[in-house]
Amino acid sequence: MAVSNPNPTAARRERQAVTLALAAILLWSTVATGFKLGLETMRPLQLLALGSVISLGFFVLAYCRARPPPAPRRALWQAAALGLINPLAYYLVLFEAYDRLPAHVAQPLNYTWAVTLAILAAPVLGQRLSRRTCAGIAVSYIGAAVVATRGELTTFGSLSASGIVLVFASTLLWAGYWLAATRLALHPTQLLMMAFGVGAPCVVGLCVLTVGLPDLTLANLGFGLWVGLVEMGVAFLLWQRALFLTRHAGRLSQLIFLSPFLSLAIIASVLGEVIHVSALAGLSLIVLGLVVRGPAPA
Repeated sequence: MAVSNPNPTAARRERQAVTLALAAILLWSTVATGFKLGLETMRPLQLLALGSVISLGFFVLAYCRARPPPAPRRALWQAAALGLINPLAYYLVLFEAYDRLPAHVAQPLNYTWAVTLAILAAPVLGQRLSRRTCAGIAVSYIGAAVVATRGELTTFGSLSASGIVLVFASTLLWAGYWLAATRLALHPTQLLMMAFGVGAPCVVGLCVLTVGLPDLTLANLGFGLWVGLVEMGVAFLLWQRALFLTRHAGRLSQLIFLSPFLSLAIIASVLGEVIHVSALAGLSLIVLGLVVRGPAPA
């Protein structure tokens, strides 16, 4: 008796989804290194100004190609208001943190945004924190403490205390933005075009009034493209497409845990940072806590 073969179209879609997801993860794994290199030639606000303008152009083009259905005017105005968080507040705080901390410290700590999200989801979405979720949160924050104190748990040592505070503040901003954005139920290109349409001009205006616009050298433009396209643009849309193609979103999402470890490897090889053992141990605990916590709230 012949055994029927699996649906070749479905199998092809799954392979494409995994390929796109891995491409997004690889791109995201480079951004911590890109941040640090860009901050060697520009101030945080200058790097953000270049990146956000480039990202705005990208999202306008992506919106024109996607042509999503019209959205309620109220939702679009709310999306525009979110531009004050992303890109303005979130990335400014994050870049200031990276400017003060080694990349191999800032990157794992920023990864705890998913833990912050679980905590905020309880009051915002009315979700109950289960014992499993609480256990996962506790494990992740123990890992964050190991990273922040380099295993000493009582002091920041040589690390910048203000940098530590800023990176945790960035997780609060990003988790809050994520919760607010998902409740709007807009197409990703609509959401991001509206948000960056407000946020990018605000960033540029603030840059002009304070540190001044960056010099448009090839190096600065390259770092602006890295931030604007890799971190804020292309990787996000690749990931969205992968989730659209797959029938196993939960299983595919587990691949995201590769990103922080790949990022540490790139940081060590490109930036030459010596990865403190506490960073690996702490990041492992952070990821373990996220696995224990379970799926992100929706």
